[in-house]
Amino acid sequence: MTITRKVLAGFAGLAVCAVALAACSNSPTDEAVANDDGVTIDEAHSVGAMEDFGVDVTFKATEPVDFSIMYRDHPNYPVKDDWSVFQHLAEDQNVTFSRTDIPMADFDQKKALLIGSGEATDIISSSYAGSETQFVSGGALLPVSDYFDYLPNFMQKIEDWGLEEDLDNRRQADGKIYHLPGLREAPDVQYSVVIREDLWEKAGITEDPATWDEYQDQLVKVKEANPEIDYAMSDRWTDSQTLGSLLNVMAPNYGTAAGWGYANTWYDDEAGEYVFTGATDEYKEVVSYAADLVAAGVLDPEITQSDDQAVQKFVSGRSAAISGNTQALAEYRAKLADAGRGDVPIRLISVPGGPAGSNMASGRFTSGLLIGSEAADKPYFKALLQFIDWLYYSDEGLEFAQWGVEGETFTREADGTRKLNDDIAWSSINAGAPKLLNADFGYSNGVFLLANGSSRDLVLSMMTDEIAAWTEEQLDAKEQLPTAPAPLLNEIELEQTSLLQTQLSDAVQSATASFITGQRSIEDDWDAYVSEMESLGASQLIDTINTALERARSESGE
Repeated sequence: MTITRKVLAGFAGLAVCAVALAACSNSPTDEAVANDDGVTIDEAHSVGAMEDFGVDVTFKATEPVDFSIMYRDHPNYPVKDDWSVFQHLAEDQNVTFSRTDIPMADFDQKKALLIGSGEATDIISSSYAGSETQFVSGGALLPVSDYFDYLPNFMQKIEDWGLEEDLDNRRQADGKIYHLPGLREAPDVQYSVVIREDLWEKAGITEDPATWDEYQDQLVKVKEANPEIDYAMSDRWTDSQTLGSLLNVMAPNYGTAAGWGYANTWYDDEAGEYVFTGATDEYKEVVSYAADLVAAGVLDPEITQSDDQAVQKFVSGRSAAISGNTQALAEYRAKLADAGRGDVPIRLISVPGGPAGSNMASGRFTSGLLIGSEAADKPYFKALLQFIDWLYYSDEGLEFAQWGVEGETFTREADGTRKLNDDIAWSSINAGAPKLLNADFGYSNGVFLLANGSSRDLVLSMMTDEIAAWTEEQLDAKEQLPTAPAPLLNEIELEQTSLLQTQLSDAVQSATASFITGQRSIEDDWDAYVSEMESLGASQLIDTINTALERARSESGE
């Protein structure tokens, strides 16, 4: 097998400019024939394509094909040319890649630079929704919705999993979809709070808190019962965004968005329009809650500390709680073991409810991929779409991308249960084994498995019994919030709002940190803060968004 490798270096500090975008004027191939259902791919662009490809059909190109791919190189599993995933795709699917390898830390910036300068690859991996918008008018990206007829597995899962409305919300102002998302049968639930169970029991607490208010009460009791700790909770994932994980986990149960999930626009279902998130009573309530934790002395006010500092406090016994997720739990246990404290019991608590109920954020789409528009001019274009549909959306392709190859990386029990080989580790499974499923084989790799987006069974299959039980408990107990309607902004509106979005988000995050740490008083300064947001264009942003929403509704006949 031969894999051509191109390594992208440099370009630090560069940004994509309007001139670069204007230069990208590629459009789908002239040989394609438009019809009411999309675009038909002719024989000249069907080299390697299967005639009988469809749902439950294994893709194998009829002759060798080589696709260009913008590859996000993860530091925890740096790409290797001899990975099993590449070998099997070459041998079993007749597919190889010409890779443009980009370190994960630089991926978004350099990806934008390449797309904007007309150097988009066939496959642009690991891309989140919204990253495509700035390139739509320049024609650098394929309007993939024109070719949905060639993605049978994708369309079947959209229908079977009831994702039609979510998909429709991905349309741009021209009515087309450019981003192919990862799909989840069930919502993604990973994050909560990890607690030192022994310190909780010392405080006489044996039940998870039903609400965030109850969680605060528990923190107070834990601090009183364990005076040797500095704080009941000292949080991580705070260096880039104030309490990013904690506020994000809380927000759906307060009827808002905060932390990592913060967005300036929040859809008010009762009013039928968007409002400015950072000025709502619900956002104020989330910020007030966190500020109360700090004021009560139960939350460490060092909310800009590094992850290492926060984790070390938890491992050393200086704190009793820390944000975590289903993978971080294994990380904490490993660090406790390294510190000679492997007998310390820790666990994820169930996500507490709040004033708005017991909810999960809307949406079952994950990071996905983009396709460069010039791919439509390639002789293998149809084969490319078939391969993408098989690998990212078929049951067989998803299992291959997640688990690898039966007999090589896993075995299958009589009841169908998959079992990772004993010498291979993945997250908490076979922890300490000499090989890693991603680093040594290339599977469970975010480039080929869209943020683990897949069936509920497949997601749960890669979890320990403990994590699977916790996950199912969250899925069964919580209600997923509805997907908000998408306002389709035109190019002028996008330009008008882009600067507003950035300056408002930055201002909200700065004020949020000040309120939580007590540098500003919520009681005395909140109204002044809201006025500051107004002066930065909050109303202008919301008016533009709602104007676009009304236009979209009018055009759709709602």
